Amino acid sequence: MSLQILILAVTAACCLGFGFVLQQNAAQKAPLSDFLSPRILLDLMKVPRWLGGIGLMVVGMALGAMALGQGEISLVEPLLATNLLFALMLSRRQTKQPLGRQGWTGLALLAGGVTAFIVAGQPQGGTATDSPLRHWLIIGVMVGVALVLTTYAKRSRLSSGPALLATAAGLLYGVQDALTRMTGQRFAEGGMTEVLTSWQPYAVVALGLTGLILVQSAFETASLRMSLPALTAAQPLAGIACGVGFLGDRLRTDAGALAWEAAGLAGIVVGIIMLGTHSAMPSGAAQPRRVAPALQTP
Repeated sequence: MSLQILILAVTAACCLGFGFVLQQNAAQKAPLSDFLSPRILLDLMKVPRWLGGIGLMVVGMALGAMALGQGEISLVEPLLATNLLFALMLSRRQTKQPLGRQGWTGLALLAGGVTAFIVAGQPQGGTATDSPLRHWLIIGVMVGVALVLTTYAKRSRLSSGPALLATAAGLLYGVQDALTRMTGQRFAEGGMTEVLTSWQPYAVVALGLTGLILVQSAFETASLRMSLPALTAAQPLAGIACGVGFLGDRLRTDAGALAWEAAGLAGIVVGIIMLGTHSAMPSGAAQPRRVAPALQTP
C-alpha cells in the first residue's frame, strides 16, 4: 500500500465522518412528511449546516474516488470505514462524553480489524471479469437487498427503520464505489468520450442520489447511534464483494490468511457497532415528535 493511497483514503474518511455528523444534526429537524421523499433534499438545502456536511461528503467522495483509482477497492474500502472514528471525534466534542472502555475497545477493534484484513489479505489488482452474468448478478443482489430493506423500513419507520435504511444506503454506496473505479478505468483507457458513452457514470449518479435520500431519511428519524454503524459496516462489505466478485481484486486464500481476513472483517464490524452506539454520539432525543411546517399550530 502506497503512502499516497493511505493519505487519500484516510483524509476521505475524515471528511465523510465530519460530514455525516453535520448532516444528521440538520436532518433530525426535517419534517417527517419528507420521509423517503426527494423533498427532504430540497428542504435541507436551506440549512447551512447540512450544506456544510454535504460539502464535506462531496470532498470525501472525490478523495475516495482518487484513492479507488490508484488502489484496489478491497484495500480502500476498509480504510474508508474509519470515517466512524472521525464522526465520533466531532460528536464527542459536541456531547462532551469521554471515550471510556467501550470507546477505546471499539477503536482498537476497528483499527486492528482494518490492519489485520489488509496485512493478511494483501489486496492486489487483477483482470476484471468479462462475464456480464457475474457482473449483473452481484450488482443485482446488492440493489435487490437494498430494495427489500427499504420496503421493510417503510413499515417500521421509527423503530428498526433507520438502521435498515442506513444498511440499504451502505450497500448502494459500496456498489457506487465499484462503479466509480470502473469509470476511472474507462477514463484512463479512452478519455471523457469513453466515460460519457458508458453506463457506469450515470449509474454512479443515480446510486449516489438514491443513497443520499435513504441516509437523510435515516438521519431524520433517529440518532447517529441507530444509523451510522449500519451505514459504515455495509459499505465496505459491499465494496469488497464487488471488488473480488467482478473487478478482479485478489486476496490471499490460504487457510491462515482467510482466517485472519475473516477475523479482521469481524473486528471492523464489531468495532463499528461499539463506536457507533457510544454515548458520545448524539441521541437526537430532543426532537421526539416532528411534523411538517404546514401542519404546525401556533
